[in-house]
Amino acid sequence: MTSTRRALPALLVASAAGLALTGCAAPAPEATGLSIVASTNVYGDIAAAIAGDLATVTSIIDSPAQDPHSYEASAQDQLAIAGADLVIENGGGYDPFIDLLVEGSGTSAVVVSASAVAGLEEDAHSEEEAHSEEEAHSEDEAHSEEDGHSHLEGANEHVWYDVHVMGDVAAAITAELAELDAANAATYEQNLAAWTSELEALEAELDAAAAELGGGTVAATEPVPAYLLAELGFSNETPEEFLEAIEEGADVPPLALQQTLDLIASGEVRLLAYNEQTASPETERVREAAEAAGIPVVSFVETLPDGEDYVSWMRANIEAVVGAVTPA
Repeated sequence: MTSTRRALPALLVASAAGLALTGCAAPAPEATGLSIVASTNVYGDIAAAIAGDLATVTSIIDSPAQDPHSYEASAQDQLAIAGADLVIENGGGYDPFIDLLVEGSGTSAVVVSASAVAGLEEDAHSEEEAHSEEEAHSEDEAHSEEDGHSHLEGANEHVWYDVHVMGDVAAAITAELAELDAANAATYEQNLAAWTSELEALEAELDAAAAELGGGTVAATEPVPAYLLAELGFSNETPEEFLEAIEEGADVPPLALQQTLDLIASGEVRLLAYNEQTASPETERVREAAEAAGIPVVSFVETLPDGEDYVSWMRANIEAVVGAVTPA
């Protein structure tokens, strides 16, 4: 996977220069080894586990207070991408600011897209595809891309909740690091093997939990944890129109809201999955209805909580679901 070098927009150059001259940003630490930039701390954590002390890892979004869908990149982010050897994004329209930074920074970094690894999209950062895209996109399409609110049609781009895909993403990161730093390829492979061993233990726990829980219907306020819930044997019956509206920050159609409330009242729902980072009056209404009906509510977030690594975080999510739906 390769990327092309592009011209740095004048506005971003000026912004970066302004930061340097005014001292708004702290001087970057002296670089040691490779530089890796990840869109969120989920991917930053996986990269750090594989790279160890052979690379510096920067996660642009590392707080639950930041929403990748609407995040506005800074000049400091631009500088980080410009100096990166490897960039890791979720892709699929989830973190479009990364694509804008890559295109605008002139970076020669390799880009790993988790959505591409998952097979949800083609690698948009190869040299030939990028050149083709630049010629093919109309001005309106470019404007839409800058708005950053497009998602993969008919697909759930929240692939980090699929633990099997994350194993493939870790392998892709390892392959790129080994190519960038061949002298330390064996170390990267050893670190991957250790991390994969932890992931395989988690996968075994996931299978055991699915067998124990016995499946059933769940509802959700957004499709973020859908892959994990499906692996646990559940079927998410929430109306697509409701999920899409919440994810896009749009008004929920009244019919979709009523259908969701009807689902909650049906007596068939075993669990409501609640995304704390996209709360709204509509999601709160659904949550209140679930609590009134005695349906357990399990909270999920989109970024790595403090004190957790990827494997421990997914394990905590699994344990939270098992604890919620298992009779005391």
